[in-house]
Amino acid sequence: MQDALDAIDRHILRHLARDGRASVSDVAGMVGLSQSACTRRIQALERAGAIIGYEARLSARQLGFPITALVDITLNTQAEDVLSAFEAAASRIDGIVECLLVSGAHDYRLRILCRDLDDYERLHREHLGRLPGVTNINSSFVLRRIPTRDVGDAVLAGSGRS
Repeated sequence: MQDALDAIDRHILRHLARDGRASVSDVAGMVGLSQSACTRRIQALERAGAIIGYEARLSARQLGFPITALVDITLNTQAEDVLSAFEAAASRIDGIVECLLVSGAHDYRLRILCRDLDDYERLHREHLGRLPGVTNINSSFVLRRIPTRDVGDAVLAGSGRS
């Protein structure tokens, strides 16, 4: 899909990545298209899978979850049945907001939101250690989140390729 994007598509995606609530007329004005042409392009980007949805970004801290834990998990095997069982079980645990199968020293990296350290300790004791195939759990806590690029900026930055 990346190779099929022209400069106007990339411009549309950058604007929508920054503000998913922007109206079609606002986006059309920013990219120099008519509203109907912009609508057709957005719909084509949705059909092609370049746009997979629109979402509100929530503040975990303001909603009572100021602690973010990054948890590296090592399994006893990478057999498909164990990976599937782990993923299914992890997806049912409240607090796990991201589960990534990764390369390197560990098998998975989890991003977990917690109310406090007692909440994390309870989750660790009641859930993480009981996940299928787990042999090692290594936890780190986020001290500060540094603003970074969003997906639109990171993927489309400098992509003047047409």
